[in-house]
Amino acid sequence: MSLGDDQEGYGGAGQTRTRYPDRPADVYGGARRSPRSSSRSLVTVVGVIVLLIAAIAFANRGGDDSSSSAEGAGGQPKASSTAASGDQPVATQSAGIPSGFAHTTQGAQSAAANYATVLVSADILKPTRRAEIVQQVFVSDKQAALTDKFNQAYSAAFLNKLGLDQNGNAAAGHTYVSRTVPIGTKVTSSSETTAAVEVWCTGLYGTAGADSTDPVTSDWFTMTLRLRWTAGDWKVDSFSQKDGPAPVPGDDKASSADDMAKAVEEYGGFTYAR
Repeated sequence: MSLGDDQEGYGGAGQTRTRYPDRPADVYGGARRSPRSSSRSLVTVVGVIVLLIAAIAFANRGGDDSSSSAEGAGGQPKASSTAASGDQPVATQSAGIPSGFAHTTQGAQSAAANYATVLVSADILKPTRRAEIVQQVFVSDKQAALTDKFNQAYSAAFLNKLGLDQNGNAAAGHTYVSRTVPIGTKVTSSSETTAAVEVWCTGLYGTAGADSTDPVTSDWFTMTLRLRWTAGDWKVDSFSQKDGPAPVPGDDKASSADDMAKAVEEYGGFTYAR
C-alpha cells in the first residue's frame, strides 16, 4: 500500500460532518427535504479540517505492495464485491468498539466499516469518549498527535457553534445527531500488514429540537481508511473523506423533531462484517 499525502476532498481525522442550514428553522413542521445543494455552508467544517490534515497526511510512499481489485473483466465488479462473505462479526469489544478482526482483507473491510461509524459519530465530540475512541481505533504511534489535534479542533468555541456544551452535550430539549451507516466496502490495496479500504456511507447529522436552527438531515460520503495490522488487530493509520456517490434525493416528508430524537435514542447501531 502507498501511504501518501494526497488526501481527497475535505477529509480529516475525527471529522464530524456539520452543516449550517440555509433554509427556515421550521423544517420539522412537515416540510419536504429540499434537494442537496452545494450552497450549504462548509466554512466551519473546512476550518476544522485544516487543523486535522497535518495529523493524517503521511509523505511516506510504499514500494511494491500487493493490491486487491474489486473489478473483473471489462471493468465490471466481481460478484464477491457485492455479496456478503458469510463470516461472522467479531465477538469482542473494547470501549464499546468492535475489536479482534481477522487478519484478512475481509477482516480489514469489517474493521474499516465499524471504525467509520465511530469516527463520524456524536461520540467523537465528547472529550472523555473521544479519548477512548482514539486509543481503541488508531495505531499507538499516532494517538498522541491525534489527541492534540482533536482537542484543538473540537474546542469549547467550536462545540458552542453546534449548540453543545464543553462536554459535547446538547441543550435541554435537544438531541445532537451524527450517525453513520456503511453501505459497502472496497479494498483498494493490501499487503500482509497494511490495507486501504474505501467505505461508502450515508448518515444523519444535525440537532433535533423544536427550535433547532440545524435540523437533522442526511448525507452521502466515502471514507478511505488506511489500516495497519498491529498487536493482533487492524488499526487506523490515517483516513480521509469525500462527498458521494449520492442518489437522487427522494421526496420523503420530514419527521418531527420529537420523532427524530426518539428514533435516534431507541434504535441501536450494528456491528458490521464483510
